[in-house]
Amino acid sequence: MQQPDKKLLKKFGKHIFNIRKSKYPSLNKFSFSKGGVTSATISRIENGLVDFKFSTLVKIACALEIPLEDLFKEFDYKYEIEEY
Repeated sequence: MQQPDKKLLKKFGKHIFNIRKSKYPSLNKFSFSKGGVTSATISRIENGLVDFKFSTLVKIACALEIPLEDLFKEFDYKYEIEEY
């Protein structure tokens, strides 16, 4: 994975963490009560360790009971393209 990708995933993971934390302070309580995505997967996403599938984002949005587009609200998703 290229460095800009890692930075973007880390930034988005923190964004997901903040959204989830505001509704569900406990990661385990969230994943066990809402299902769909394991606590390990959510933890890896929140820490920017994995590049995840679109379907995983849909599951997270459903579990958070928010529209999918709310995951992208107020998120600065500028991408740095490296020149070679």
